[in-house]
Amino acid sequence: MKIALVHDYLTQKGGAERVFELLCKRYPEADVYTSLYDPKETIDLGDRAVSTTFLQNIPGATKYFRLMAPFYFSAFRALDLQEYDLIISSSTSFAKAVRKKPTARHICFCHNVTRFLWDTETYLREYGDYRYFAPLIEQVFEMMRKVDLSYAQEPDLYIANSSVVARRIKNIYGKKAIVINYPIDTKRFVFSDTKEDFYLASARMIGYKRLDIIVEAFNWLGWRLLISGNGPERERLESKALGNVEFVGHVSDAERTQLFSKARSVIVAALEDYGLVPVEANASGTPVIAFGAGGVLDTQIPGKTGVFFKRQTPDSLQTALLEARDIYWDYGNIRNHAIAHFSEEAFFSKVEQVIDQTCAVK
Repeated sequence: MKIALVHDYLTQKGGAERVFELLCKRYPEADVYTSLYDPKETIDLGDRAVSTTFLQNIPGATKYFRLMAPFYFSAFRALDLQEYDLIISSSTSFAKAVRKKPTARHICFCHNVTRFLWDTETYLREYGDYRYFAPLIEQVFEMMRKVDLSYAQEPDLYIANSSVVARRIKNIYGKKAIVINYPIDTKRFVFSDTKEDFYLASARMIGYKRLDIIVEAFNWLGWRLLISGNGPERERLESKALGNVEFVGHVSDAERTQLFSKARSVIVAALEDYGLVPVEANASGTPVIAFGAGGVLDTQIPGKTGVFFKRQTPDSLQTALLEARDIYWDYGNIRNHAIAHFSEEAFFSKVEQVIDQTCAVK
């Protein structure tokens, strides 16, 4: 069976790219396709050949890849994938549009619906400079929504990383999705059943991560909080924090591993579609205190691996923190749960069962 692996663009290194990297490692003989490729800025594919689209020839396209948005669909439609029996796309936007021969199967790992088209207000808020062009952008996006909806019918099967994303795929694209929670490399995380007297928040310092809630809650409690990561919100957050809150900035993978294993709990205040940080904390034997919506509903067991707070407010978070203090945490069971459900082995066991079933349908 000849396999093609297709990703939206390989110009950055985020959660979607890490999943695509796993797929590339799992299928070393598969051919790799993407719209734009910058090997210095994305996952390490070694000497693996990567086929790109006509967009690769545009000067500056890999750096300003978001500006290429109106052209991605036509770029992927122009790819010739007629020789492949199985196409596995990894997409938040465009790669799902590729064409296949009638007898082939196309499985799409859909990390989200095309967010800038279907959640435009949030998108423009995150990229503030774009708001000045909002009227023009909205006209372009309206046309692109129709195209996106049409090409969303191409895959034979969708795999979503969480129930939240599966519902969006159903509601917007009208397609059913199978939920398979994405994995982490459990071997990268160190287990410790000896916790130190600090809490940890690990996130990029941008608005939707709601680190402001965490800082305010810990200001009131006076408990020690470490915050790792950087971002545009750092200066504002530091101006609000009291002496018990420490900003450690960017840390190495080794340092991050130690922080995850030694923290009393890892705090997550964002509404995430999936969220790898809670799973990474659990793999370290550390419970999670999280806003109870989105992907954590798939990955956390209240009272066993974590505690939820109901509202994105400091008061609600404080209540959850106090509740967690009274729970006897079995750190070994937390770690075992993460390995059993979110390891690469568990992930590919489910994925390959789905692939076998899909390819058996003629």
